[in-house]
Amino acid sequence: MDVNVSGRHCSINEELKDRVIKQIDETATKLGGHIIRADVEFTAIETGSDKGVKVEITLRSKGPVVLASGTAAEKQAAFDVAFEKLKAQLRKAADRRKSRRGQLRIQEFADVALTEASFAPAAPPASGASEPEEPKLRNIAGIEVEGDGPLVVREKEFTSPPLTLAQALDEMELVGHDFFLYVDAATSAPSVVYRRHAYNYGVIHLQVS
Repeated sequence: MDVNVSGRHCSINEELKDRVIKQIDETATKLGGHIIRADVEFTAIETGSDKGVKVEITLRSKGPVVLASGTAAEKQAAFDVAFEKLKAQLRKAADRRKSRRGQLRIQEFADVALTEASFAPAAPPASGASEPEEPKLRNIAGIEVEGDGPLVVREKEFTSPPLTLAQALDEMELVGHDFFLYVDAATSAPSVVYRRHAYNYGVIHLQVS
């Protein structure tokens, strides 16, 4: 397995690098050697007078990608936070697979389509009210934005085969998110599974008209 340890706006000494590689190797061994590559990125962050380090761990295999991140004042502490999250996500995914039969309550909202009729028109301004100023148009990352409100744009593109609902739930647990976008293997419908409470989940299927 290839373990890549890198730093953005910071350097990584050999002692820390060796420790990171050892712990990642031990985790990969427990997973049965399914991990092909691991990327561990340290990023120096600064907000005003506060300084710290963010660590992002990405495990890549022939199956799901596993993601975890952590932030702390020091590099080693930040890695420890991210590594503990990684182990917790792997344990949760394993527990979910064990309890899949008969213990998951999945509330499925099928055949969901967004139409213009879903949105009520805005109410007209009251009589005598002053006309609002024309909002400013700005172009940010190829998107036209009205007004001065803040906008953070981050694009990510992934390749993935169609998944069953059970596979999508597994991948959601492994990336540590509260939702997961996938294409349903049975219907080819764009779908989103999301976390509700404890081990309860919901899923939305979008019908494209």
